[in-house]
Amino acid sequence: MPDRLTPRPRSQRSASPIFLVINPSLPPASVTATRWLAVGSLVGLIVLGLAWELWLAPLRPGGSWFALKVLPLVVPLAGLLKNRMYTYRWVSLLVWLYFTEGVVRAWSDTNGVSQVLALIQVVLCLALFIACAWHVRLRLRNAADRARSLEGATQ
Repeated sequence: MPDRLTPRPRSQRSASPIFLVINPSLPPASVTATRWLAVGSLVGLIVLGLAWELWLAPLRPGGSWFALKVLPLVVPLAGLLKNRMYTYRWVSLLVWLYFTEGVVRAWSDTNGVSQVLALIQVVLCLALFIACAWHVRLRLRNAADRARSLEGATQ
């Protein structure tokens, strides 16, 4: 008698719905890649915001309280690491505030270092948005595919 926890050939998987319950498939590599791109760009935005406002090009010499702008970015970090779909959705909306700040500061700051940092912030924001949007899309598509395969297996 074959062990239920060992993978079966693909042709036999759809015949048994119990296989899908006991041995759920791992997420595809694209879902994992978008997850780590989102986490990496979020951490990059946090580090960039702190370094920018405390050491690299602060608004006032010695650092500024504007470094607190990264606090809202710390909140979704746990949700992204726990792979919560809702967090990916609202982070894709929150990131536009930081995108706007980056565009405004790249255009209006007179300090060349600050302009470069603002452009890096814009790139990180775009990477975070693309990663979140793509991640949600891929996970919804995979859930629909899994539901169809379960439906086909029970019939």
